[in-house]
Amino acid sequence: MNFVKCAVALVLVLRTILPATAQVAERPPMGWNSWDAYGLTINEEQFRANVMVEAKTLRPYGWTYAVIDEGWYMENPEDRQTPDKLRYALDEFGRYVPALGRFPSAAGDGKSSFATLASWVHSQGLKFGIHIVRGIPRESVRRNLLVEGSKFHATDVADTTDACPWDPTNWGVRDNATGQAWYDSLFRQYASWGIDLVKVDCIGDHPYKVSEIRMIRKAIDRAGRPIVLSLSPGPMNLERAVEVRSLAEMWRISDDIWDYWDNTNNWPKSIRSQFQTTVAWAPFSGGGHWPDADMLPFGELRPAPGFGDPRTTRLTHAEQQTMFALWCMVRSPLIVGANLTLLDDWTTGLLTNVSLLSIDQTAVAEREVQHDDDILVLTADLRDGSKALAIFNLRESSREVDESLQAYGLNGRRWRATDVWIGKELGKQKRVTGSISAHGCLVWILKQV
Repeated sequence: MNFVKCAVALVLVLRTILPATAQVAERPPMGWNSWDAYGLTINEEQFRANVMVEAKTLRPYGWTYAVIDEGWYMENPEDRQTPDKLRYALDEFGRYVPALGRFPSAAGDGKSSFATLASWVHSQGLKFGIHIVRGIPRESVRRNLLVEGSKFHATDVADTTDACPWDPTNWGVRDNATGQAWYDSLFRQYASWGIDLVKVDCIGDHPYKVSEIRMIRKAIDRAGRPIVLSLSPGPMNLERAVEVRSLAEMWRISDDIWDYWDNTNNWPKSIRSQFQTTVAWAPFSGGGHWPDADMLPFGELRPAPGFGDPRTTRLTHAEQQTMFALWCMVRSPLIVGANLTLLDDWTTGLLTNVSLLSIDQTAVAEREVQHDDDILVLTADLRDGSKALAIFNLRESSREVDESLQAYGLNGRRWRATDVWIGKELGKQKRVTGSISAHGCLVWILKQV
């Protein structure tokens, strides 16, 4: 706790001195990512179909980013389990480019790139993001290709003793001028394509590669285009909070989250495991920097999810409400994983809940009021002077709540309350009362009378 207090104090100082690039993500980024529904397999037709739904249905509520996750450079992603069969699309400088068989518009400017697709995404009023794995393609090293804009070759760059433990595609890069030249070349490429967000994997934890993060940060700042840097996977060590906050706009604070309320296995992580983690990281949110609690596995996770069989999310409605409310109360980025072309009315209603989104996007501070095995109570201060109150029921059964607002740190004056789930004003209140279902939550917006 002493570390957290000291680190938070330092963060407050850093907010006044960080460079302008730290404000690329003034608010927690909101958007859609292909991984939970399509895994490695998404193609251009599927991506465009999801973007059109996001633009029409979600963009009016602040959902902005559309991100193609891992494998867009694989010509045959179905062979991922046999890496020796994989075929990669590369340019003459050893950089991945989109596989033309899956992204035909990548040939629209006379060379394989995402420039045409990015321009179309921008025309929809959205921003375009991609996923990469840190390092340099092994295939580029095998061919010993020249690094664009430099005198170095791929064998000069690669650290072949530093492979990502779970990825067969790349080698790590040397922490010297050759590594910097590689990343400079990579982000010049992405800037020329019109990329707005890059999610870099195998860099946030197991292992934490701060030398490569620093090179990437420098490359982005040199590229001449605002690009959100998102680091993955987690769990990011809380003791690195100040360091990582000075380098990235988003960073994962846990390992992969999927559609489990609880999970006795170590992986994937469950919703229940996120309460303590998100609350611990919440003080480091703000000023263009956002601890990332991971994607929202809602709705239809099909046709080829990145984990498990095609399915409708396992989470109940109450559990999805709880997950969404928790993410909003701690101001996490909101990245939904559902197949947007299959959105139902209930999921759409959750993702467009204006009251909850206002908490995520406009809260200036949050605090933990109560936390034990049965309950978590959080409050948040909103920019308009109102307060948000969230009571999470962690029990396996419903619970009744009947408590004074003063007991939750809200003074004894009356408040005018709005229930965010029904969108109804409840009038003047001194107490919070109601029934909360198992794994559910009560969320009120309170304005002083």
